[in-house]
Amino acid sequence: MKSALTIAGSDPTGGAGLQADLRVFKSFGIHGLSVTAALTAQNTEGVSAIIPVDKGFFIGQMDVLLRDITPDALKTGMLYSAWVVDVITNKIEDYSLKNLVVDPVTVSSSGVPLVEQETLEAVKEHLFPIARVITPNIYEASVLTGMNIENISDMEMAAKKLKELGPEVVIITGGHLEGLALDLYYDGEDFHRIESVKSKGEYHGTGCAFSAAITASLALGHSTLESARRAKEYINNAIRKAYHLGKGMGLLNL
Repeated sequence: MKSALTIAGSDPTGGAGLQADLRVFKSFGIHGLSVTAALTAQNTEGVSAIIPVDKGFFIGQMDVLLRDITPDALKTGMLYSAWVVDVITNKIEDYSLKNLVVDPVTVSSSGVPLVEQETLEAVKEHLFPIARVITPNIYEASVLTGMNIENISDMEMAAKKLKELGPEVVIITGGHLEGLALDLYYDGEDFHRIESVKSKGEYHGTGCAFSAAITASLALGHSTLESARRAKEYINNAIRKAYHLGKGMGLLNL
């Protein structure tokens, strides 16, 4: 049995965060492992509060788990505090972990900041250089590069800038072109446009689930490009079958 680890925040709705990641892993036939980086109070309408876990406890979670099980791939989601990035970086080296996917979460779907000010810089400096794949959406790519991304050409330029920070592959998600939902894949040599018909409505946790699907596919031994394509198809199916339990965004059928 292959396994994958998610290091992320907890989402009580189960629609995003580590709960959603674990559901995605199971869908791919992967055993899911999780380490909690932060706790949130949220629902389908938005995030109302965030509390980071205690540093000593976070380190304990990592060490106790990784002394026993070595995941075939891992992903980071909402990390909130800069010190979490330092710990993760050290543990990846200490335990020789492979197939890191970084989802550089900055704000929630409802616009609430999900990281402290220094965290994103720490992610860029420490996690991007050791990442197999990074999966910023257009807003996150804009923040990371300082660019105003409005079209495909801008996405390509931003991808090149992000590639210079060290990841093996950059995937910028959420580009819309003539009714298409476009994810741009860049490996330093070639661009690949992974497209689908844009779905109507707003859905919770699409970025989390997409990066988790890539992580699961990498754990199964697929290439980065095949993993991206599998993840896109998986998310499209999850959106098509989405449902509404609350008053806000739809929940993906993972």
